[in-house]
Amino acid sequence: MLVTYARVAPEKLYSVSHGGLAGGAGRLLVFLNFPTALMAIAVLALVVDRLRPLWPAFIALPLCLVILLPGVVDEGDLDAKWINVLPALGVAIVLALTIRAVRSAGIGGAGSSAGDRVRIAVATVLALLALPWIFAEVGVYIGDVPGLASIFRSKQMFEGHAAVHLGEHHGLQGLLLVVTALLLSRELPRMHGTRLRTGLAVYLSLLIPYGIGNMANDGWKEQVVKRGWTSWEIPDMLRPGLTWIWAVTILAAAAVYVLVWRSLRTAVDSPGNTARPL
Repeated sequence: MLVTYARVAPEKLYSVSHGGLAGGAGRLLVFLNFPTALMAIAVLALVVDRLRPLWPAFIALPLCLVILLPGVVDEGDLDAKWINVLPALGVAIVLALTIRAVRSAGIGGAGSSAGDRVRIAVATVLALLALPWIFAEVGVYIGDVPGLASIFRSKQMFEGHAAVHLGEHHGLQGLLLVVTALLLSRELPRMHGTRLRTGLAVYLSLLIPYGIGNMANDGWKEQVVKRGWTSWEIPDMLRPGLTWIWAVTILAAAAVYVLVWRSLRTAVDSPGNTARPL
């Protein structure tokens, strides 16, 4: 991201006005706010479970939650602001605590493998759909790759701009949130605190439909609407609101939560499993 935003002209990117190294560093700072701070909150729960009591966590969590304040991360203006330093500091604290947890308690194994086939299948399908954004992340149009130009729309012009702008996309950020949830869910059976484990399970369950919803919103507009197949767009859901798309997201999160807990109970109840009961 730093390299892409430093070398690509701002007009080929999205909602940034600064180029060069300063522009790249600024966009990276905003990325440490969203989606990284949301990912860091989930990691923080695991760290607290390993190293309780942990007072720095009471500093890191509020700093990460600063991204919820209006204007901190604005899709229409992604230039870095001074307030973006606060969530980035929260992320840095979580990283430091993670290193401390690894040094004192070790990695602790690979977690529960129950459901890994589903995790891999979901991640693979979503990664394939995210290919245009992955290429854009490194500053390349997927339409320049032989064989893929006929599958994905990218450099074709739409209302004066490329259908898929170069640089970071909230669709790719959605993929990162989903993969984070899939990976960290493997650790749930080995957590000690029941309330903390339940809270993390609920949080991860919300990240999955939230991430997929953002991928759907971004991908539908770029690959369907911009082809002229329809003018209807999947509503934006970056920020929570009293909308039907968020009602669907919450219902989907509840469904994921139930399915996750069932699979984890099966894994914990299996012979020879030493994880704590859920």
